[in-house]
Amino acid sequence: MERVPVLKIGDILLVSIQVDMSDQTAVQLQEDLAERIVATGCHGVIIDITALDIVDSFVGRMLSTIASISKVLDAETVVVGMRPAVAITLVELGLSLNGIRTALNVERGMELIAATHDDDYGYDDIDEPGDQSTDTR
Repeated sequence: MERVPVLKIGDILLVSIQVDMSDQTAVQLQEDLAERIVATGCHGVIIDITALDIVDSFVGRMLSTIASISKVLDAETVVVGMRPAVAITLVELGLSLNGIRTALNVERGMELIAATHDDDYGYDDIDEPGDQSTDTR
């Protein structure tokens, strides 16, 4: 059985799918990724599907399941590298990929996760001296 590597880059886990996804490979990826999220405390997962020429309903469900598992473990999932034909196929199959954000490439995916992570922790909402905030926490 082939395993999909899960690489850590800063606070993000990068998964680059370069193999045909079988049921067993998908289940193993889900388990490996969940373990790595917990072990590293990463808050973002990027799944690069650039190498996939065809995405069927199985792969679509697998991506949604991975995103759901990651979300429960406090990590956001971004799928990158989707080819136009793959996007068309997903829409034609009626797969909405709930809980998954998309970006054109890994760099944009990393930026998206960083921006979301900053917003989650209120880094963009830091009160400046003299701010007339009505926050009464």
